[in-house]
Amino acid sequence: MKKNRISKNWINKQKRDIYVRKSQVDGYRARSAYKLIEIEEKFKIFKNGISVIDLGASPGSWSQYVCKRVKNGRLISIDLKDMEEIENTIQIKGDFTKTKFQETIKNYFKSKVDVIISDMAVNTTGIKDIDAIYTGELCKDAMLFAKEILVKEGRFVSKIFLGTSFNEIVALAKTIFKEVKVFKPKSSRKESKESFIICKILR
Repeated sequence: MKKNRISKNWINKQKRDIYVRKSQVDGYRARSAYKLIEIEEKFKIFKNGISVIDLGASPGSWSQYVCKRVKNGRLISIDLKDMEEIENTIQIKGDFTKTKFQETIKNYFKSKVDVIISDMAVNTTGIKDIDAIYTGELCKDAMLFAKEILVKEGRFVSKIFLGTSFNEIVALAKTIFKEVKVFKPKSSRKESKESFIICKILR
């Protein structure tokens, strides 16, 4: 009974959510597109002709936005889950944290890349501190990969949860990048502990 009540609450919340409705009108697969749009408006991450890696890309709304925003660019999207095709992207189904898939990405570009974006998060347990720690580990993995593969003027954007590992992640970012900001878009749900870390220019 409790599960049914939670499902009903979730459905009602989705119906009331302006970003869910807007995504249906604009043709995005998820409301999360608007988080990246807000990040781009504030921090100017993208330009035409760049190479982009989208980590934890499914269902694909961030990749959809990148394809609209970046003309004549190259984009790889990777996720554990299957993802519906998006024109002009390379899609990989696999675990980004595994060396095998990191090598596949490197081999595709054969050079350093301009931007890495990550909306990766673990399946939530409901215990917010644990969720924050596990998602924080994904953010750190992505950041260390970014250090290795980004051009000097590169950009890195990742989901980050407020929690016990938050300060550690920000401190790590500051050792790798010259500019580090944390931003919570208006389109993030108020009750969510998520923010995004935006990093620019490798040290």
